[in-house]
Amino acid sequence: MSKAYVMMNCKLGEEEKIIESLQKIVGIKEAHGTLGLYDIVAQIDSTTDEKIQEIVTQQIRKISNIQSSMTLTSLESGELFQIKEKLIGAMLGKNHSQAYVVFHCEKGDTYPTLKNLCRIPEVKEADIVFGFYDIVCKIESSCDEVLQDVITRAIRRLPNVKTTMTLNIIKEQEL
Repeated sequence: MSKAYVMMNCKLGEEEKIIESLQKIVGIKEAHGTLGLYDIVAQIDSTTDEKIQEIVTQQIRKISNIQSSMTLTSLESGELFQIKEKLIGAMLGKNHSQAYVVFHCEKGDTYPTLKNLCRIPEVKEADIVFGFYDIVCKIESSCDEVLQDVITRAIRRLPNVKTTMTLNIIKEQEL
């Protein structure tokens, strides 16, 4: 299975329409409006890297009012989260506060950082990616205060992390 994350900037006020268009594309697992450097984050799951490339170039980039996009292709790393997913699978979607966090790690320290992330209960999934960032993770918690605490006290204090950027998911743009 191949996976990628696409972070997009769009024309002001067009986020909901773009998210609606993204959710109609076969292969888009989820798409969310976010607060931060990017307006929208979409996750693609597909059978091959070639299919992901086709989805990005032939479908996503042709959606009107997307001004720019950055695609981060995942390295197979989901096996660290498979056991955790089974245990908390029923909880997914019940948490009201969600965010994506992207990381720059010290050279050669992405896999140890990924292993450390899998020990944080609020981290629902994480992947080593190719592109401008080294790791992308999705975190969920019961409220914004817990989410902030996890980011500041757990994620940002991980060893070998140079920088992080948090993209809080905007619930008002959920369809």
